[in-house]
Amino acid sequence: MKPYLGTVFGLGLLFAPIAAQAAEAKVALDVHHAGCVLCGPIVKSTLEHVKGVSSVSVSQPDGMADVTAAVTYDDGQTSPQALIKATTDQGYPADISKKTNG
Repeated sequence: MKPYLGTVFGLGLLFAPIAAQAAEAKVALDVHHAGCVLCGPIVKSTLEHVKGVSSVSVSQPDGMADVTAAVTYDDGQTSPQALIKATTDQGYPADISKKTNG
Protein backbone atom coordinates (compact mmCIF):
# COMPACT_ATOMS: atom_id res chain seq x y z
CA MET A 1 0.00 0.00 0.00
CA LYS A 2 2.83 2.42 0.83
CA PRO A 3 4.34 2.32 -2.70
CA TYR A 4 0.95 3.33 -4.09
CA LEU A 5 0.69 6.26 -1.70
CA GLY A 6 4.05 7.55 -2.90
CA THR A 7 2.93 7.30 -6.50
CA VAL A 8 -0.35 9.05 -5.80
CA PHE A 9 1.42 11.79 -3.84
CA GLY A 10 3.97 12.24 -6.62
CA LEU A 11 1.26 12.52 -9.27
CA GLY A 12 -0.55 15.04 -7.08
CA LEU A 13 2.55 17.20 -6.94
CA LEU A 14 3.00 16.87 -10.68
CA PHE A 15 -0.51 18.06 -11.50
CA ALA A 16 -0.82 20.69 -8.73
CA PRO A 17 0.72 23.50 -10.84
CA ILE A 18 -1.81 22.85 -13.60
CA ALA A 19 -4.74 23.07 -11.17
CA ALA A 20 -3.28 26.17 -9.55
CA GLN A 21 -3.37 28.01 -12.88
CA ALA A 22 -7.15 27.70 -13.19
CA ALA A 23 -8.95 30.77 -11.94
CA GLU A 24 -12.39 32.27 -11.75
CA ALA A 25 -13.13 34.43 -14.76
CA LYS A 26 -16.10 36.48 -15.92
CA VAL A 27 -17.42 37.28 -19.36
CA ALA A 28 -20.45 39.13 -20.70
CA LEU A 29 -22.07 37.69 -23.79
CA ASP A 30 -24.50 39.39 -26.15
CA VAL A 31 -26.94 36.63 -27.07
CA HIS A 32 -28.90 37.20 -30.26
CA HIS A 33 -32.33 35.95 -31.42
CA ALA A 34 -33.39 35.76 -27.77
CA GLY A 35 -36.21 38.29 -27.72
CA CYS A 36 -39.06 36.12 -26.46
CA VAL A 37 -40.14 35.64 -22.85
CA LEU A 38 -38.80 32.08 -22.70
CA CYS A 39 -35.50 32.80 -24.45
CA GLY A 40 -33.72 34.33 -21.44
CA PRO A 41 -34.38 31.34 -19.17
CA ILE A 42 -33.33 28.93 -21.95
CA VAL A 43 -30.06 30.83 -22.46
CA LYS A 44 -29.45 30.86 -18.69
CA SER A 45 -30.11 27.14 -18.33
CA THR A 46 -27.92 26.33 -21.33
CA LEU A 47 -24.98 28.25 -19.88
CA GLU A 48 -25.47 26.81 -16.38
CA HIS A 49 -25.05 23.32 -17.83
CA VAL A 50 -21.60 24.05 -19.27
CA LYS A 51 -18.98 22.33 -17.11
CA GLY A 52 -17.05 24.89 -15.08
CA VAL A 53 -19.76 27.57 -14.99
CA SER A 54 -20.48 28.72 -11.44
CA SER A 55 -23.07 31.44 -12.05
CA VAL A 56 -25.11 33.03 -14.81
CA SER A 57 -27.30 36.10 -14.79
CA VAL A 58 -29.31 37.11 -17.81
CA SER A 59 -30.71 40.57 -18.42
CA GLN A 60 -33.09 41.72 -21.10
CA PRO A 61 -33.62 45.49 -21.39
CA ASP A 62 -37.12 45.02 -22.76
CA GLY A 63 -39.29 42.15 -23.86
CA MET A 64 -38.18 42.27 -27.48
CA ALA A 65 -34.41 42.79 -27.12
CA ASP A 66 -31.54 40.34 -27.25
CA VAL A 67 -30.20 39.30 -23.86
CA THR A 68 -26.91 39.89 -22.13
CA ALA A 69 -25.55 36.98 -20.12
CA ALA A 70 -22.98 37.60 -17.38
CA VAL A 71 -21.15 34.34 -16.76
CA THR A 72 -18.69 33.42 -14.01
CA TYR A 73 -16.68 30.32 -14.82
CA ASP A 74 -13.52 28.35 -14.06
CA ASP A 75 -11.15 29.15 -16.91
CA GLY A 76 -9.43 25.80 -16.38
CA GLN A 77 -12.64 23.99 -17.35
CA THR A 78 -14.29 26.17 -19.99
CA SER A 79 -13.78 29.25 -22.12
CA PRO A 80 -15.83 32.05 -23.70
CA GLN A 81 -15.65 30.14 -26.99
CA ALA A 82 -17.24 27.07 -25.36
CA LEU A 83 -19.98 29.26 -23.84
CA ILE A 84 -20.68 30.83 -27.24
CA LYS A 85 -20.81 27.37 -28.84
CA ALA A 86 -23.31 26.18 -26.20
CA THR A 87 -25.76 29.02 -26.85
CA THR A 88 -25.25 28.88 -30.62
CA ASP A 89 -25.98 25.13 -30.61
CA GLN A 90 -29.33 25.96 -28.94
CA GLY A 91 -30.19 28.48 -31.67
CA TYR A 92 -28.96 31.61 -29.90
CA PRO A 93 -25.76 32.87 -31.52
CA ALA A 94 -23.64 34.95 -29.18
CA ASP A 95 -20.51 37.00 -29.04
CA ILE A 96 -18.46 38.65 -26.33
CA SER A 97 -20.12 41.90 -25.32
CA LYS A 98 -18.40 45.05 -26.43
CA LYS A 99 -20.39 47.18 -23.97
CA THR A 100 -18.55 48.57 -20.99
CA ASN A 101 -19.85 49.14 -17.51
CA GLY A 102 -18.92 52.77 -17.46
